[in-house]
Amino acid sequence: MTDSSIITLDEKALKNNVDFLKKKMGAKVLISAVVKANAYGHGIEQIVPLFEKYGINHYSVFSYIEAIRVFNSLSEPKPIMIMGWVSDENMADVIKKGIEFFIFNIERLQIALACAKKLNIKANIHLEAETGMNRSGLNSEDLNTAISIIKENEKSFYVVGFCTHLAGAESISNHPRILKQLKNYQKMSAILEKNDIVPKYRHVCNSAASFIYPKARMDLVRIGIMLYGFWSSIEVFIQYINNKSKKTDPLERILDWNSQIMTIKEVKSGEFVSYGISYLAQTTIKTALIPIGYSSGYSRSLSNKGHVLISGQRCNVIGIVNMNMMIADISNLPDAKVGDEVIIIGKQGDLEIKVSSFSNISDQLNYEVLVHLSETIKRIVI
Repeated sequence: MTDSSIITLDEKALKNNVDFLKKKMGAKVLISAVVKANAYGHGIEQIVPLFEKYGINHYSVFSYIEAIRVFNSLSEPKPIMIMGWVSDENMADVIKKGIEFFIFNIERLQIALACAKKLNIKANIHLEAETGMNRSGLNSEDLNTAISIIKENEKSFYVVGFCTHLAGAESISNHPRILKQLKNYQKMSAILEKNDIVPKYRHVCNSAASFIYPKARMDLVRIGIMLYGFWSSIEVFIQYINNKSKKTDPLERILDWNSQIMTIKEVKSGEFVSYGISYLAQTTIKTALIPIGYSSGYSRSLSNKGHVLISGQRCNVIGIVNMNMMIADISNLPDAKVGDEVIIIGKQGDLEIKVSSFSNISDQLNYEVLVHLSETIKRIVI
């Protein structure tokens, strides 16, 4: 291994997830693969060609920079939708490239209009409705203003979508709030129809919502975490398997992360390990130095709590996790040597370290663990 650690992506697992989700959503619902935050830490440049290969024909990102990375990773043009940030100076390029983007305030609509007129090209827009998430989106008054601007400038806009974001569909406790949002969305949708604006796609669902509220799937679903093999929450998974005779998880994790032992050391009883005095050796122990740390995405909150797999055994991470290194107790591995494989996420023999085992210990969401994986780590598809 030339790099200090490597992330491997399992193509077969990815195909399994795409096939499962396509079957669940049905032929009439388009899946937009959410590849924001470097494809949830998996790597845009590695993941997008795989999604494309297995029939994903629409992509969602947060920003212009991500959209360009997806644009450059596709073998042929496919719809790309920016759900968040586009600076004013990048708006013209977005319109020129035919990239779709959310309109969540009137200022952005005005900027898009000015660029579209100048270029003499229609801007591909999704009108985002504020239905109760209170984050971004047009309220009823804004929507009416937007409608009149669009109607006065029909040559400058193509209304691709009308959308909203549901506030926490992965938690059953949010159920009343979500139902209220869906009602608000339908009301605002009726305003559009009354004004003869018919979007190509109506969309409100992320991964969780598309399972918990199947009636809300409409024309398009924005699926992120589930494509990578993770359920949005335990509640969503339980709801899915509840009425199934086979209680197995249909999703497969795509990502493994491994490193190697950099050096081995003996630490005498009564000595401290790593920074500070958080770990005191109670007996003479053998330690392995591993060349990853919090700069790679291995959280400092896993100090004295995390585990790695070496030689088919679970070893404790001891002492404070450093910026580029961490230490594991390998006292039970007399034959361990420099260069031995270390599994940070993934399987070795009968044992497995899942992303959820990180998130449970460190109190991070599995999303959070994944997106913190450094972009500098080499990612390879197997």
